[in-house]
Amino acid sequence: MTVTVLSLLKRRPGMSKADFVAYYEDNHRRIGEQVLAGLATRYVRRFLTPLDGEDRDGDFDVVMEIDFPDAVARDAFFAGLAGTETLAAIVADEAKLFDRGRMRSFSVEERHSCL
Repeated sequence: MTVTVLSLLKRRPGMSKADFVAYYEDNHRRIGEQVLAGLATRYVRRFLTPLDGEDRDGDFDVVMEIDFPDAVARDAFFAGLAGTETLAAIVADEAKLFDRGRMRSFSVEERHSCL
């Protein structure tokens, strides 16, 4: 059973959306791909644009999704990352990109409807 981790992320204050997307895709994404390789089955970034065109302070800028084959793999990944130099590098790079006080992550329980 696939287990999804979903994170809602906000760019750091003063960073334009264009610079945010460019840095995420050109730099931070590569760190994610390296640490998730062989452990996760999917790593997706969904950049958000408000339908009303109004960029509000409370809005998030990206939804990140990571799929793991199961909860054991997810938990092993996060436990293995804790306290490592790799985690320190991730946190340092996040400071260049995100408002770390606004980061929220969730485990997703999915339901489907047939339409």
